[in-house]
Amino acid sequence: MRPSGRAPDALRPVFIQTGFARHAEGSALIRMGGTEVLCAASVEPRVPSFLRGKGQGWVTAEYGMLPRATHNRGPREAARGKQSGRTLEIQRLIARALRAVVDLKALGEISITVDCDVLNADGGTRCAAITGAWIALRLALEKLVREGRLPAVPLKGQVAAISCGLTETGAVLDLDYAEDSTASADANFVLTADGGIVEIQGTAEKDPFTEAQFNTLMRLARTGTAELFHIQTVTVNEALAS
Repeated sequence: MRPSGRAPDALRPVFIQTGFARHAEGSALIRMGGTEVLCAASVEPRVPSFLRGKGQGWVTAEYGMLPRATHNRGPREAARGKQSGRTLEIQRLIARALRAVVDLKALGEISITVDCDVLNADGGTRCAAITGAWIALRLALEKLVREGRLPAVPLKGQVAAISCGLTETGAVLDLDYAEDSTASADANFVLTADGGIVEIQGTAEKDPFTEAQFNTLMRLARTGTAELFHIQTVTVNEALAS
């Protein structure tokens, strides 16, 4: 039995509230179990210097955690004067995931930054951030179309992410902290709705895991992201209809 009582292939309860950041062009507060991440997309009519004059846009991301998002208070990175290696790695992952499904040429010379701030952490923060960031980005792009700044939404598809791991109960989907902290192996899968793979991060915490075990985790990830893609679609449609 999993600590949460869930079946091996069951997601934690997912709740998404759009428009939470009222001043952002697009935003989504995503809750997966005890993990909550606020994703807010901001649009700027310019691009980084390395893209000026090239007729294409840019999508990037920033990631951070509130000091009491975890069991013990973590110091603000701004107070330390620099971001941790973990923070940099995660925000680059989020940005890569989003750019994988954006037609940057069709975006034109526009930059979109998606800020992902962890309000409460209970495992899978980077996965929740990617899943929520896509919604925030989609809503920001829809706003640009409504305002006549873009002829169409320059998205090539959907992207979402989920964690899987090997625990005492076997291979499981969507690890919470209790499972993640004791898993013998865990992996984060960033996948697209059309079956593409953006990135897989997998680590054996104890003994190496086998290819057969990895394939089991991959199947679980496909199951989980299929549900997340459906939730994303329903959420966006409801937001656009309101």
